[in-house]
Amino acid sequence: MTLAERLRAALAHDHAPMLLPGDSVPSLVADEPAAAAVLVAITDRPEPGVILTQRTDSMRRHAGQVAFPGGRIDPEDKDAAAAALREAEEEIALPRAAVEVIGAADPYLTVTGYSVTPVIGVIAPDLAYRPNEAEVADVFEVPLAFVLDPANQVQASAEWQGRTRTYYEINWHDRRIWGATAAMMVNLSRRLRWVA
Repeated sequence: MTLAERLRAALAHDHAPMLLPGDSVPSLVADEPAAAAVLVAITDRPEPGVILTQRTDSMRRHAGQVAFPGGRIDPEDKDAAAAALREAEEEIALPRAAVEVIGAADPYLTVTGYSVTPVIGVIAPDLAYRPNEAEVADVFEVPLAFVLDPANQVQASAEWQGRTRTYYEINWHDRRIWGATAAMMVNLSRRLRWVA
């Protein structure tokens, strides 16, 4: 079975795994969350990896954080997949034609009022990326098995705007993956149980 076939089977599985509800704080989220999408680009190799970005330190929001390529779904985007592909092309010069879209995973509601749809795609390994210097400081690949392994998903908490907020954190070498990105990884790990 190919990587794409395994991913399709996992996403189509009827038994919904126990998912994180999202880290939204009701009083901070608008009635209708803004729609966003991210691309979970998985490299087709014997030991698959996932492509992540590190945001520039100059960004107004989420400066320096590790994230999937992605952003808001614009009116001209046909769907979440189109938005995720557009954003990945804008942020890291990943050509849309280079991505085999598998499907959408479980949406995640963020504390900032976004409903984020992770779009799973398979790409060839070792593609050349060109980060958009205004948004992306670095593009790197993390072993998929590592980020999906529950042993590497550490639950932590911190005070934020007068409330205790619980979040997940995954540390890989000198990279700290946390917040919504880590939570979406945790949700994926619960759905893609074949990765061990």
